[in-house]
Amino acid sequence: MKKPIREIHRRLRRRSLPPASLSTVALQVSSVFGFLLLVLAAAACVPAGDRDELRGTTVTIAYYERGLYPDEDMPAKFLTFLSLTTLDEEGELQGRLARRWEHSPDFREWTYHLRTDVRWHDGVPVTAHDIAFSVDLWKRVPHYYTSFIESAAALDDSTVMIRYTSSADESIMSYLAYYPKHILSALDPEEFYEWDFWTHPVGNGPYRFVRHMPQTMIEFAANPDFFAGEPRIQRVVLKFVGEVGLTELLSGNVDAVTWTNPAEIPKFAADSRFRVYYSPESYRSYAIYWRNDHPLFEDPAVRRALTFAIDRRELLRALNLPESIPIVDGPFTERQLRRGALPEPLPFDTGQAGAILDAAGWLDRDGDGVRERDGMMFRFTALVASQGGDETAILLQEHLRRVGVRMDLQPLDQGNFRERVRTGAFEAAFGPFDNSPGSLGAIRLGRGAPLGYESAEVVELVERAAGTADPEARDRIYSRLAGILQADMPMTFLSPRVNVVFAHRRLHGLSSPWRVDPVWYMEELWLEDGR
Repeated sequence: MKKPIREIHRRLRRRSLPPASLSTVALQVSSVFGFLLLVLAAAACVPAGDRDELRGTTVTIAYYERGLYPDEDMPAKFLTFLSLTTLDEEGELQGRLARRWEHSPDFREWTYHLRTDVRWHDGVPVTAHDIAFSVDLWKRVPHYYTSFIESAAALDDSTVMIRYTSSADESIMSYLAYYPKHILSALDPEEFYEWDFWTHPVGNGPYRFVRHMPQTMIEFAANPDFFAGEPRIQRVVLKFVGEVGLTELLSGNVDAVTWTNPAEIPKFAADSRFRVYYSPESYRSYAIYWRNDHPLFEDPAVRRALTFAIDRRELLRALNLPESIPIVDGPFTERQLRRGALPEPLPFDTGQAGAILDAAGWLDRDGDGVRERDGMMFRFTALVASQGGDETAILLQEHLRRVGVRMDLQPLDQGNFRERVRTGAFEAAFGPFDNSPGSLGAIRLGRGAPLGYESAEVVELVERAAGTADPEARDRIYSRLAGILQADMPMTFLSPRVNVVFAHRRLHGLSSPWRVDPVWYMEELWLEDGR
């Protein structure tokens, strides 16, 4: 499948989708039915005792893909491929292929010293030449996403030097897997996304490929030669169920569902068969943007008052998310999130909100519940993308009403919504915020941004953030940015985006917030009493 189509699919699956069309449902039903027939046929050939043992050593995951395509958000690739590093339970770096590493003073060149006891599943040793080959391959693949890597060179069989752009994060190597040069070097990079390798992989990780059934499943078995020891879970099945993953979990046909809709949390949290795990995303937040040069929002004190009026903990509760999810008033780095080093946000305080609005001359003189000043009512329209944010927007409407501010909502399809925001044709708008250094200034905080917010210091800090690879320096820049934005409040951050995983209680070893995805850390998981 070509990358542009896969990119659309990848983005769509991260949000709640409308009900599938009849043709899609028919395809899903036929796929599930076909899978069941195959399972039943196989089960008929296995004695009852062996079937019980098989169930006791197998984990089945509802999955949204058809193979192990090398997207940066495809955690299942780590079932069979290794990254250089990974994140431990505290969110700190630990080695995988790399046993140790060091970096240049500017953090742009990293030298990784590899383990020498790792082999590809066909018995060939893994070397630094595989790492360098993979980086070179990515550079030749159309539309690939590793622009943050400039080059890689094998210094010897067990040492590789990788040079990054200034915007790379120290944990980036935890999200990339590497591939066997001896198998892939003869293949055409132009056909990268169509290689059979992605559905019949030869990896170096904790699980080996067993079989692939198109549109149905892909199966893996524990690797007895894995450098960290053979995994306790002997068999893993990724079952391709499309949008019916939650139904499959409730029916007992799968053990976990990833990338789920938070609206389903109460159902699964109340069911003793399941556990719910949460992981806030480091680079994605949800916010309401104020048009800073609009008469209603041109005063930073007024924008702060609106933030005081919003009960962001109640928003989390309405989204069925735990109150432990961090609330922020500005951008933050992944390292700050991992270490809990986020600045305190403005509190929910309707009294202070009202006092600030009073002092700014916005008063409800006629007793109609809406403040006014100089003949203008404090009433505005906020744009809402029709496929997300509605529940948050409706609750926010009520919060602002309590302090005498009227917010109307205008739902738009995604295309019109993005165009209105891009061109600045809005009074307020709900939407995502990307914390990554390369995206901060793109349309939100840079020169000429449609938000109507101008700050020379913010522009300088944004450019510095994109120009440094030093994580400590970047943390300091982000902290300064957060302080300025909390004072100016050009937008109000509502909540980080949160990944939710539902898993059967028989599956142990998962934990919030850093180990929520079972396919990423399968070799560290185990099953309860073999059932």
